[in-house]
Amino acid sequence: MFKKICYTFCLTLCLATIISNGSAQTTYKFAERDTTALYMDIYNPVGESNHCCVVFVFGGGFIGGARDNKSNVSFAKLLIDRGYTVACIDYRLWLKGKKVNAVGMVRALDTAITMAAEDLLDATLFLIQNAAKFDIDTSKIVLCGSSAGAITVLQADYELSNRSKMAQNLPAGFRYGGVMAFAGAIYSHNGLVKYKNAPAPTLLLHGIDDDLVPYKFIRFGNLGFFGSNSLAKRFKKYGYPYYIRRYETLGHEVASIICHEIELCDQFIHQFVFEKRQKQIDATIFDPDIKQNPRWHNLKPSDLRNAAKSAK
Repeated sequence: MFKKICYTFCLTLCLATIISNGSAQTTYKFAERDTTALYMDIYNPVGESNHCCVVFVFGGGFIGGARDNKSNVSFAKLLIDRGYTVACIDYRLWLKGKKVNAVGMVRALDTAITMAAEDLLDATLFLIQNAAKFDIDTSKIVLCGSSAGAITVLQADYELSNRSKMAQNLPAGFRYGGVMAFAGAIYSHNGLVKYKNAPAPTLLLHGIDDDLVPYKFIRFGNLGFFGSNSLAKRFKKYGYPYYIRRYETLGHEVASIICHEIELCDQFIHQFVFEKRQKQIDATIFDPDIKQNPRWHNLKPSDLRNAAKSAK
């Protein structure tokens, strides 16, 4: 019996990892799809909470990446220092291990994005159902992602705003408090992006020279992949609150600057989520502190596999 108690105690300790400022990280299983168990790491703020939960979705070309990699943990720490609860989540990596030629890339990306968005919506439902336990306000659930993760968070909000089949499990009337996308885009089967209901206030960060996740758009008839520039135009036309930051001379490097732009993220959440300001901000900047990386230039969406591998 004593050995069993010691084992249980040690196991409990393993479930909660203490990061540098003393905040506990706990892992929960939130869904199981296609026999794949999906987990999230919850990071709780030290001291007073602002009851806002930032759900972070990692990048990696729908091939690789992990919820607990070093950069994600660093970003979580910066957020919990500011009073946020953070949930770093898993999602299914549909393209992992698959050989996809140029002809099949569009269909493969469609499947990968759909599956990732479904998993994010499942994670959202889990947070809503456990809001009291995690001490979060469900009107202040904010999505954040980089690269493939940015595509996923934008797509999930798009599906929710249009109440598509994959979003039907979420409570009626629920909407995200905000969305923050570092080099993201939305995949549409119906031409231009159209929202039946207003999307969440959205922060779009994108390199003007990004050819991997398009800054503008790629379109094949009704099928389209619409980047931050195109989304900002739609938001402006219909009066939806948004903040776009366009980075001169940069390509897909913007997907990796989440920690660099922590102050902007904090400012966006306070103004657009907490204070509900109906602002539209469009800024083009040159930031010499963000260095160009040659591997992120002169790339095409068909190079997604090799680019994602090089980012590991």
